[in-house]
Amino acid sequence: MDVLSVVGARPQFIKAFVVSRELRRDHDEILVHTGQHYDEELSDVFFEELGIPEPDHNLGIGSKSHTTQTAQMMTGLEALVDEYDPDVLFCYGDTNSTLAAAIVTAKQDVKLAHVEAGLRSFNREMPEEMNRILTDHASDILFTPSERAVDNLEAEGITDGVYNVGDVMYDSLLWAREEGSEHSTIHEDLGVGDTEYLLATVHRPRNTDDRGRLETILASLAADPRPVIFPAHPRTIDRLERYDLLEMAEENLTLIDPVGYLDFVILQAGAEVIVTDSGGIQKEAFFLDVPCVTLREETEWPETVESGGNVLVGADADTISRSLANPPQSSSDAKPYGDGKAGKKIVRALSELSE
Repeated sequence: MDVLSVVGARPQFIKAFVVSRELRRDHDEILVHTGQHYDEELSDVFFEELGIPEPDHNLGIGSKSHTTQTAQMMTGLEALVDEYDPDVLFCYGDTNSTLAAAIVTAKQDVKLAHVEAGLRSFNREMPEEMNRILTDHASDILFTPSERAVDNLEAEGITDGVYNVGDVMYDSLLWAREEGSEHSTIHEDLGVGDTEYLLATVHRPRNTDDRGRLETILASLAADPRPVIFPAHPRTIDRLERYDLLEMAEENLTLIDPVGYLDFVILQAGAEVIVTDSGGIQKEAFFLDVPCVTLREETEWPETVESGGNVLVGADADTISRSLANPPQSSSDAKPYGDGKAGKKIVRALSELSE
């Protein structure tokens, strides 16, 4: 089967790593990078570190408004679909790259496979939520990470072509934890040991584009007595500078550039608490059994909250402080996201469909 796979952002590189290494055993894959994450630290390093083959095409879209970015991706992807005439187009997650792929396949005679289908935060103000919904309704093959995701699709009338394979991120994390434990020197580089620090990430517009929310988050982190390691997304640095908060962040937090995937997994595994507004990092904290304090009012990964290991705090200073002082602890050994073999199950399902 001829497959065209579309990626554009850090989490998608990691998901594609899991699927591509299985896919290329029996199928032909063309890998397309939209260029949505254009910074080398957020893009090239992941291809190198994970051993993902260099993309066959890089659209080089870069940073633009959501509408302009998506439109330019669609134009580039349409040309590639015409050129290669794939049997299936694979897309991942919930970014603008995902939506662009979905719309192109809806207008072309090519099947769409969505990896990580069925997630819902039930907050339509999030651009990612609309990307998820629209992509799922355009998809022919939907690979879900959990039974909850299957239920979400069924509630919207989507029952055909749904396969609950588990979470591909679990596959990648199991690999990265083993690799990182052998090769990462990030703790030595930063001069920290296990459970001596908090690990924090903030990148969602809901937090970074609101000066009040961003300042509250920074102040809450700064008030904690433990060191705070803060890998800063380029867009977060931009907002810190714009709001005159960069000096405050640099004085109170250990601000570092984004790190590679192996180093980041080791940083997560060694943290006493993870503080984040990222959906993927909530889940990785769950996999690693590290308490997670989530700077959002909702989550597309409710199982992490139900386990007791994740708490939603928004940007409320008192709630953040209480949660850091008394971190959530998981009380469940359940594995709602599969057994770490999602990549194999995806390719097995695809092979059966092609017979």
